[in-house]
Amino acid sequence: MATTEEKTTSCCAPAATAVATVSAAPSAGVGGSKAAAVEEWTVDEKPMVTANAKASSKGIPIMTRAQTSHPLDPLSAAEIAVAVTTVRAAGATPELRDSMRFVEAVLLEPEKNVVALADAYFFPPFQPSLIPRTKGGPVIPGKLPPRRARLVVYNKKSNETSIWVVQLSEVHAATRGGHHRGKVVATEVIPDVQPPMDAVEYADCEAVVKSFPPFIEAMKKRGIEDMELVMVDAWCAGYHSEADAPSRRLAKPLIFCRTESDSPMENGYARPVEGLHILVDIQNNVIIEFEDRKLVPLPTADPLRNYTPGETRGGVDRSDLKPLQILQPEGPSFRVNGYFVEWQKWNFRIGFTPREGLVIYSIAYIDESRGRRPVAHRLSFVEMVVPYGDPNEPHYRKNAFDAGEDGLGKNAHSLKRGCDCLGYIKYFDAHFTNYTGGVETIENCVCLHEEDHGILWKHQDWRTGLAEVRRSRRLTVSFICTVANYEYGFYWHFYQDGKIEAEVKLTGILSLGALMPGEYRKYGTTIAPGLYAPVHQHFFVARMDMAVDCKPTEAFNQVVEVNVKVEEPGQNNVHNNAFYAEEKVLKSELKAMRDCDPSVARHWIVRNTRTVNRTGQPTGYKLVPGSNCLPLAGPEAKFLRRAAFLKHNLWVTPYRRDEMFPGGEFPNQNPRLNEGLTTWVTKDRPLEETDIVLWYVFGITHIPRLEDWPVMPVERIGFMLMPHGFFNCSPAVDVPPSAGDIEAKENTVAKLIPNSLLAKL
Repeated sequence: MATTEEKTTSCCAPAATAVATVSAAPSAGVGGSKAAAVEEWTVDEKPMVTANAKASSKGIPIMTRAQTSHPLDPLSAAEIAVAVTTVRAAGATPELRDSMRFVEAVLLEPEKNVVALADAYFFPPFQPSLIPRTKGGPVIPGKLPPRRARLVVYNKKSNETSIWVVQLSEVHAATRGGHHRGKVVATEVIPDVQPPMDAVEYADCEAVVKSFPPFIEAMKKRGIEDMELVMVDAWCAGYHSEADAPSRRLAKPLIFCRTESDSPMENGYARPVEGLHILVDIQNNVIIEFEDRKLVPLPTADPLRNYTPGETRGGVDRSDLKPLQILQPEGPSFRVNGYFVEWQKWNFRIGFTPREGLVIYSIAYIDESRGRRPVAHRLSFVEMVVPYGDPNEPHYRKNAFDAGEDGLGKNAHSLKRGCDCLGYIKYFDAHFTNYTGGVETIENCVCLHEEDHGILWKHQDWRTGLAEVRRSRRLTVSFICTVANYEYGFYWHFYQDGKIEAEVKLTGILSLGALMPGEYRKYGTTIAPGLYAPVHQHFFVARMDMAVDCKPTEAFNQVVEVNVKVEEPGQNNVHNNAFYAEEKVLKSELKAMRDCDPSVARHWIVRNTRTVNRTGQPTGYKLVPGSNCLPLAGPEAKFLRRAAFLKHNLWVTPYRRDEMFPGGEFPNQNPRLNEGLTTWVTKDRPLEETDIVLWYVFGITHIPRLEDWPVMPVERIGFMLMPHGFFNCSPAVDVPPSAGDIEAKENTVAKLIPNSLLAKL
């Protein structure tokens, strides 16, 4: 990920010692596996020398020469290249080196005390208050620990998956021309797992299927002789029985067929090919099972199948839509320094991983009376699951883990290819390793921009006719990815009144099935002759490492559930109208497995147990659910073996560096029952005053409509994080009125106040 170049468009803690100990155990993404040995990192024990420090106005020394990369910055292209080269060079034999396939290379995120140290003394805006005060003042090291990369490597020859940790050291520019070098500090083979699939494997799978003689013959029976029209989507096998065990790397592809046409984007998903059973050994790139089980006719070419403009889809576009321009002649209100963003009292850092996509770090709000106030350490979407509700072949096995089996970040769009955002935009690039170890860049991958969001607040005094109104503006950080037929947009919105909104937008093309003549299925919607869309659900998991009024080294949060209760009839409710909010502290993990309940306006508050507001109540942020659902499947459903975390909407755990993914790090073909979140909480660890992590599971049940074809209009789901007693009054009261509001108010005042009085005024 890169931000060295501004990209805009108008169109589219150590305490009393200088030694910081950091575990090299897996962080951003080990999911419970023992992926690396624990190793000590030692920050340079010498205090900063005078040449590297100066005294601030308060006598606090700060670094005058910042480190090259913040500890939370995504790996640069150069760092990824060094990490891959280092791992490959560590291979014992040429055969081993040649068989290495690089699934992922990400930053190994440091412990929170290292982040606090970096933000306090090494990187602007320099926040020394993040480090606890000690007698005699803090001892500041001369440099931060070296950055580390964590790599997932698949051995194509042995079918083994391994984790590697590489320490990245920057060689001084004067001695080595500014090159980087790396050192392997930990490695381990992880048994009985399969890593996510890669785009190279998808392409290889399609090629081997389309060249398989029995498949060619089966397609001829369906009237297709041109293999260029055939689309092969290599879905992961999942785990339904021992036959899907990870001893083999498997794919069970779905087949579609384009119609011959002049459309530049012919919709092949409009013609699913049914009745074929295909099992592909991805490791060896061979078909190990093939059976033409049922000859289902290909659906006829639906004249409404395409979605390209105008005549290319056989239609006419609207002609009465006038231009709408979004202009910011003075530029944006946000400021960006590398990956550090400041806007309307908010500040945070942007990150990106191949699996999660967008990550937001170190979220804080600048309160004039209290200074910088942390809200969360890390926010991201860590998993999504899409189970289908048709029990027929092949749809019963469509239950994709789009993050864990594939990767949301790896499938992100370059926003250069479509104007997904409007206004003055700051883009961020994303860097990845490809399957063979090269470095690839998705340009303009993350979009940062401001949006007008209607009214922020308003009141009109009916006696005087005077009104005060403020427009709402929000800062949006987003990315969009494509996983096979579906598109997903992931958004974090920051508001001027202290709210944070998480939103997912779903669009793209439905995954369809073909019907026999005269056949009807109740498990979906018929959208064209011989064509139907199965019912399905989309579930998303947001992992929120909260830090409400907590510095990175503090753990003073708890979670309170709030339910609205109707007062019992009697002396306290003689008019039968009384209700109140009842609070209950979720004291341990097993007591914090909770579900949404709109009938009692259920929500949850993360509170600081040691900080109070002006009324003496603990400060907090509350999680307010949006629309939601639970899995519509029996308790023995096969996909729930791997996705038991879907059984509840809320889970709460104490922070552990190696607990990152709710279904474990490797859900692909995972045979282990309830791995991940549902196993971690069985420890029933206390939650009353700790470093809290919220896992919020939210979803949508999709009953397809005719209006969802040929392309599905955006559907939105999400939730809100809202201040609850965090501020002493509304933080939005100081938002200035817009120029139009000021003019309207002046006109109103002129009408209400006599001219003689106006002259005196």
